[in-house]
Amino acid sequence: MENKKKNTGIDNTGENNSGNGNSGNWNSGYENSGNWNSGYWNSGNGNSGNWNSGDGNSGNWNSGDRNSGNGNSGNWNSGNRNSGNGNSCYENSGNWNSGYWNSGNGNSGNWNSGDGNSGNGNSGDRNSGYGNSTNRSSGIFCSEEETVRMFNKPTNLKWEEIDHPHFNEFYLNKWISEDEMTDEDKKADPEFYVRKGCLKTYTWKEAWANFWRDTSEENRQKFLNLPNFDSEIFEEITGIKVNQLQSLSGKTVKVEIDGISYEATIK
Repeated sequence: MENKKKNTGIDNTGENNSGNGNSGNWNSGYENSGNWNSGYWNSGNGNSGNWNSGDGNSGNWNSGDRNSGNGNSGNWNSGNRNSGNGNSCYENSGNWNSGYWNSGNGNSGNWNSGDGNSGNGNSGDRNSGYGNSTNRSSGIFCSEEETVRMFNKPTNLKWEEIDHPHFNEFYLNKWISEDEMTDEDKKADPEFYVRKGCLKTYTWKEAWANFWRDTSEENRQKFLNLPNFDSEIFEEITGIKVNQLQSLSGKTVKVEIDGISYEATIK
């Protein structure tokens, strides 16, 4: 008959426990029926918190896994009482929310059933206002999606109708490996050799200059083709100087054909 390995704690029916009263194994905490717990009264495994039926929790009363918050049935929550996953605040049934009481996902606002809202109480998505059932509204209790203002002027276009450029090469912080660091970078961060590089922070307009240099010509042209494009406003915001003549999109021009004058707006 195989012998059980010894417990250094007392009143354990499990094996290899340094804590007391455990029916599970390898527990340094007390009264655990699960295994590898440093906390107390866990039926789950690998918990440093208490009263968890889930695994890997540093918080308490979690039935989900790997929560640092308390009372979560979801996983990876640092907030409390979430049934969703990856929430940093409280009582969300949705996922990855930093706000409270959301059934939607990725909200920094509160009480949203939609996704990606910074405002409150929205059933639509990506709203900064509140009480909206539509999307991308900065207004209050709107049910119709707004058209987009561009370069300080209105357009008749909704967000999805615009050919947007991408910002893939835009960064305000960027990790620079040791072999890419300049002498100036190394002087500014003399302990770079420990980390094998440094995290470099750029100002807003430095980041734009880097982005404009690194992105493709096709993507640069998408900026210039945006409706209402205004080179002075673009330079004011980004620091980038461009030739206004590179894009006539949104402009009204007059032409004369066979003695008859016409006006047309260029798409």
